[in-house]
Amino acid sequence: MGEVIDVEVIDKEMVPEIEYVGFWLRVAAAIIDTIWLMIIIVPILWMAYGLDYWTSDKYGMVAGPVDVLAQWVFPAVVSIGFWLALQATPGKMFVGAKIVDAASLGKLTPGQAVLRYLGYFVSVIPLLLGIIWVGFDAKKQGWHDKIAGTLVIKARK
Repeated sequence: MGEVIDVEVIDKEMVPEIEYVGFWLRVAAAIIDTIWLMIIIVPILWMAYGLDYWTSDKYGMVAGPVDVLAQWVFPAVVSIGFWLALQATPGKMFVGAKIVDAASLGKLTPGQAVLRYLGYFVSVIPLLLGIIWVGFDAKKQGWHDKIAGTLVIKARK
């Protein structure tokens, strides 16, 4: 009749092997993202509050609405926007990484993106343990990735 086909062989050929992005590449991506965000945020804070923002205690924890927008809202909106539109921030693009849904390897949903961003706070608060976890996890997931159901993998060209 017909030839018997080994389904396991076909599956391996059709689905490329996933290469997870490890701790140090993700640190490099985070540094790059921090630098370009600071290039945007620092001048805004300087224009709004002047040198006193960095040298004086007169503002306390929050200097005002521009401070909240520049340091909390802007980074969240930009990060989530990059994740949804391009599956990576500029830093992740530079190191050749992309963020995907762990189950489908497809794009993140808006809910996943928000959960992932909020998950960073959970990852950072206990002495960065959730971030350091990337170095020890088999799939190189930080707690924020586990919370949102995401993976950071090598981007295929």
